[in-house]
Amino acid sequence: MKVLAINGSPRAKCSTATLLNNALEGAASRGAETELVHLYKLNFKGCISCFACKLINGESYGRCAVNDDLTTILKKAEEADAIILGSPIYLGTATGEMRSFMERLIFPYLVYDANHSTLFKKKIKTGLIYSMGAQEDQMKLMGYDRYFNMVEMVMKRIFGESESLFVTDTYQFDDYSKYESTLFNVEEKATRRKEEFPKDCQKAFDMGVRVAQIQG
Repeated sequence: MKVLAINGSPRAKCSTATLLNNALEGAASRGAETELVHLYKLNFKGCISCFACKLINGESYGRCAVNDDLTTILKKAEEADAIILGSPIYLGTATGEMRSFMERLIFPYLVYDANHSTLFKKKIKTGLIYSMGAQEDQMKLMGYDRYFNMVEMVMKRIFGESESLFVTDTYQFDDYSKYESTLFNVEEKATRRKEEFPKDCQKAFDMGVRVAQIQG
């Protein structure tokens, strides 16, 4: 059992990465081999719309033809038994790097037919972890759930199963006094970080356990 996690945050040691590491710990507790990839350490672009992955009988049919730092990661994703994607929310969606990665990951497997077919060769479990500064009620008010639902739907179509974890009202700065951030109640954020974030990490751990379970 191989579980691959992808960090779409520019930070390798903050909330999103911490949640992903907890998810991988959960998977490892079930005997899975795990790996965490930091997208911001790679040099790549999103889909270039060459359609080589759609060319019937073409040498790149069903796979991305672009050769860059993402090529080996996409190969690992193809070989994985479960995939967990993690990203902070910027302007209502995942980061640019995560969106570019998802274009390259998903589009080659997506078939333009009435059956909503997929070229991915097996059914696997996938997880989506989102961290954001917005509170839960703000997340819903601003319509973030429409984006989240769309991504989960596509992941289910391509890979088979998917679940999402939303971690809200995250602690963004080490010292809020150094930044223009009067919108936030720093004491409340610090309290939430201390009391609720460990629970969120446990939820991520539990997700890792679930995705590492062999499907019947």
